[in-house]
Amino acid sequence: MNSRERLLAAVRLQKTDRVPISTYELAGYNSRAFENNEPSYKNLMDFIREKTDCACMWNQWSDNKTAQSSYPVKIDSVTTKKDNCATTNLTLHTPEGELTSSYRVFDNLYTTWQTEYWCKSIQDVDKMLSVPFEPATYNCTDYSRIQSEVGEHGIIMSDAADPAYLAMSMMEFGEAMVWVMTETEHFAKTVEEIHRRNMLNLENMLKSKTVDLYRICGPEYLTPPYLPPVYFKNFVTPYLKEITELIHKYGGLVRIHCHGKIKHVIDEILSCGADALDPCEAPPDGDITLKELKEVTNGRLCLFGNIQLKSLEHASISEIREIVKICMDEAKKDGGYVIMPTAAPINVPLSSKTEENYRAFIDAALEYGKY
Repeated sequence: MNSRERLLAAVRLQKTDRVPISTYELAGYNSRAFENNEPSYKNLMDFIREKTDCACMWNQWSDNKTAQSSYPVKIDSVTTKKDNCATTNLTLHTPEGELTSSYRVFDNLYTTWQTEYWCKSIQDVDKMLSVPFEPATYNCTDYSRIQSEVGEHGIIMSDAADPAYLAMSMMEFGEAMVWVMTETEHFAKTVEEIHRRNMLNLENMLKSKTVDLYRICGPEYLTPPYLPPVYFKNFVTPYLKEITELIHKYGGLVRIHCHGKIKHVIDEILSCGADALDPCEAPPDGDITLKELKEVTNGRLCLFGNIQLKSLEHASISEIREIVKICMDEAKKDGGYVIMPTAAPINVPLSSKTEENYRAFIDAALEYGKY
């Protein structure tokens, strides 16, 4: 089997010649991705291209600007640089008043640190949603490039999001949890409006039928210990069902992305009808082992996981091999499993320890993953 056939078969719960190996955000076959343009990652990425199965993260260009709308809203931006840190301060001019946010980017880390969120109160949420809704449009002109690069080496995966996550991410997380629990009716109305906008945009994106797998991000925001399971049932499950049904209607596959403790919401996740789940974190990061998850899901969806990034960054080679063996022992049987890290390194330059452990992980997965 080639990598494309192997990954699609695994997600569809069909037989494969070996367990597929994904390196998650380290996508070997996207020439525009950070990891393929950073010199310190080159040797590892060459190894990844040779040995693994690429689930290439790629999103269509969109004019989705603010509040899931393409409506033109003025945003003032000021960036200052001090030492190795760039700070950007933003001011958004909504029809009902100004909102501000800020973020930082460090030279040696490929990520963004949010330091101020748009919304500090439910009044700010109302300001955000005062932005008139105009459905987003999508442009697939880059598709021919990404398709030719990935080819039989893997599949193409795009991001989608559930509306509760989109609502909560407008606020600092602690404040968002207070909002959900103390202003529940207001939160419910907000989620409903975001879902309405989100679904119209998603259908516009799906019409191109260019993507194999859609990763739905955000359910972890409403999992224990942050919020009781009833909030997941009320504000995640019904919307995930509709999102999944819409993606399936257009021939796409669905992978729910949910970090953390999912033991008490796994039945809700299963009821959504998705095809796969990631990153399936074992204790202490999660609260259910891969073996238990395999038993509970019972062939109803494909599991992606559960090699912790901190292990790849700090463990010994022998420990990495043992972690891989345990994953295979717990999830390999009867297929429906893709071995994968739970995240990807963001440091520049890439440490030699991390590279060494990635190689050990991949070699062990090839050894222990054969059927």
